[in-house]
Amino acid sequence: MKNIFYLLLLAPMISNAQINDIFNKAKEKLATVSPAGNTDIASGLKEALNNGVAKQVSKLTAQDGFYKNEAVKILMPAELQKVDRTLRKMGMANLADEGIKSLNRAAEDAVKEATPVFVNAITSMNFSDARNILMGPENAATAYLQRTTTAALYAKFNPIVKQSIGRVGADKIWGTIITKYNSLPLVSKVNPDINDYVTNEALKGVFTMIAVEEKEIRTDLDSRTSDLLKKVFAMQDKQ
Repeated sequence: MKNIFYLLLLAPMISNAQINDIFNKAKEKLATVSPAGNTDIASGLKEALNNGVAKQVSKLTAQDGFYKNEAVKILMPAELQKVDRTLRKMGMANLADEGIKSLNRAAEDAVKEATPVFVNAITSMNFSDARNILMGPENAATAYLQRTTTAALYAKFNPIVKQSIGRVGADKIWGTIITKYNSLPLVSKVNPDINDYVTNEALKGVFTMIAVEEKEIRTDLDSRTSDLLKKVFAMQDKQ
């Protein structure tokens, strides 16, 4: 501000265009300052997102993190719902259950690769992103992560899902399921892309749980576990 003051003293020697430029730059500088400070907002959002990712992603990577969580449990793909029903009617419920469990195990394995991708997206967040998230709707942070990480996560998850499906024997289980179903009389043959399906369901599960965490920190004062989080999210509360 002191520099701007000295420049204004020299105004008679400066053109109107130059003066306007000085004022505009000063206004832009002042517009970026907030009561909590842009640095606080960005740091607070990054802390909240890092906490949410660490808490929720770690839950999903544990055994049964998907399989016993009804919010994200992976079921038969839509085109195989009839397969599931038919197998159960034919007394092969155990085979159907093993098929579903194997899909969830593959997702639990894949999600272990998520954290570095999220950390990179969070680190890259700028002041504008942070302010828009803080003052945005209750899923603004989740939407930001979806927008900035989905492509990278899919690329990470898909080969691991494929590898995991082989390791847990899901490829054999699903091979048996599809073979048995396709051998039944009067059924339409099926051959779904299980790797793509599980990868997309794993992504969906990750963002579902991050949205749960985001809502909690926005609405539950006790979830703001540091002075910085309390300070930054108090701004949101005043909207």
